[in-house]
Amino acid sequence: MKYPCSFLIFTFLCTIYLSSCTSKLDAGNMDLEAWKKDRNGCLGLRIKDVEELQRIKNTFLASYNQEIIKTFGRPDRVELVDKSQSFFIYFLEPSDKCGVKPEKEPLKVLFRLNAISKVSEVTITSLNP
Repeated sequence: MKYPCSFLIFTFLCTIYLSSCTSKLDAGNMDLEAWKKDRNGCLGLRIKDVEELQRIKNTFLASYNQEIIKTFGRPDRVELVDKSQSFFIYFLEPSDKCGVKPEKEPLKVLFRLNAISKVSEVTITSLNP
């Protein structure tokens, strides 16, 4: 199916407009500077905020992916499940990218994103999506 050029331009401009209007989310008492420094959970700084994250995780529902990125930084891993959903993964405990192989699967927070890039579920787990 062929789209008119004006439709494609309109869609592109709407996408830019929506992504530029996003801002940081309220993350309660979490230390977001330490969170962003702790890529893949290697420094052990993120695990300190697990109780606060558990308390406020449902406030992130219906947030856009760009708001999550502006708040928590670039995800440690992004997994595309199918064309309609993906996961942003942030490790709370050291992952395999820290130079040592963990004895067990590390604890992580999963932001499930739907087809329109809005958060539909937030889970703190050691299971993979």
